[in-house]
Amino acid sequence: MKALIALEDGRIFEGRSFTGHGEVYGEMVFNTSMTGYQEILTDPSYKGQIVTMTYPLIGNYGTNNRDIESCDIHAEALVVREYEEAYSNWRADMSLRRYLMVHNKLGIEQVDTRALTRHIRLKGAMKAAISTKDLDPGSLTAKARSSPGLVGRDLVKEVTCRTPYIWKDDKITTLNAHTLQNICKTKSRDLRVVVLDCGLKYNQLRLLEKRGCECVVFPCTASKDELLSVEPDGVFLSNGPGDPAALCGIVETVKGIIGRRPIFGICLGHQILGLAVGGRTFKLKFGHRGANQPVKDLETGKIEITSQNHGFSVDDKSLPPEIEITHINLNDHTVEGMRHKKFPMFSVQYHPENAPGPHDAEYLFDRFTEMMRQCQRERT
Repeated sequence: MKALIALEDGRIFEGRSFTGHGEVYGEMVFNTSMTGYQEILTDPSYKGQIVTMTYPLIGNYGTNNRDIESCDIHAEALVVREYEEAYSNWRADMSLRRYLMVHNKLGIEQVDTRALTRHIRLKGAMKAAISTKDLDPGSLTAKARSSPGLVGRDLVKEVTCRTPYIWKDDKITTLNAHTLQNICKTKSRDLRVVVLDCGLKYNQLRLLEKRGCECVVFPCTASKDELLSVEPDGVFLSNGPGDPAALCGIVETVKGIIGRRPIFGICLGHQILGLAVGGRTFKLKFGHRGANQPVKDLETGKIEITSQNHGFSVDDKSLPPEIEITHINLNDHTVEGMRHKKFPMFSVQYHPENAPGPHDAEYLFDRFTEMMRQCQRERT
């Protein structure tokens, strides 16, 4: 059925829905990955955004119940050039169309995604509306303009877990007040990591567990005392959606942890750390989203090809002297990594958990676990 895409600047794109009727709003962004659409859709960082895939053929390997990064689809809608219903993959459980419909999400095809992507690159990411119901360009454009957008929005509270839990072997065990009190008496792994869930991806937990870490996950509303009450060896700050400048409460919590435990932050976690040490963040013109972003390690000179998904960045000029920039993006020279010169703390803007994307930066999880073990040795 016919669908209309209206951007807030009045640009209109036509397509057809392959998932039924609907009307949604969000910030229109594009992702340059050739594969990994299921991981992208289930990445909580896409909350409030409509994702356009630049690769023209999407859906040809279907979906399954293993390649997920959260328990839901968080992108508001998916826009593609051509949807392929006849999927072929021995691991597949259902088609992409069926997967989107199960989660009540719009899928739009037969859109000129090259023109749409070029428009965003020139004009910047902008608010958009998609509808199969309202096909009046003027009306739909007005709806796009009146939608909330991302700037100033705290979307983390919409994607965080509601209660603490332990992650083990891809399974979640919810913790209540009693089990939280007793958790310090037993440790199932060499290291215990407290994970602040700002919209985390499951593969971050998988890679930490693979390295001997017991992962205790807390919602974003947890206080400093709650996070430290389980006697962690380190604190992990996850990725997540929305504007980091709107997360004043989380920033204050992280301020109270700096220097008390080793900290590793990814994406939004990196931005939160930047704000916690006194820096500022700003919105990028169209963001970095894809599995082919070149990042330079300033210490080694090595170039990493990285997976990224963010629309905000830490302002390097706002960071205090005790913070050292460790990585930069080679496309626009924005900050991609930093560390504290005194305390055991570092972060990266990109996604080393490679889901989807290259494995170049997975070593950062080794760096974090070694940092925690070093601090363990110093305490004893």
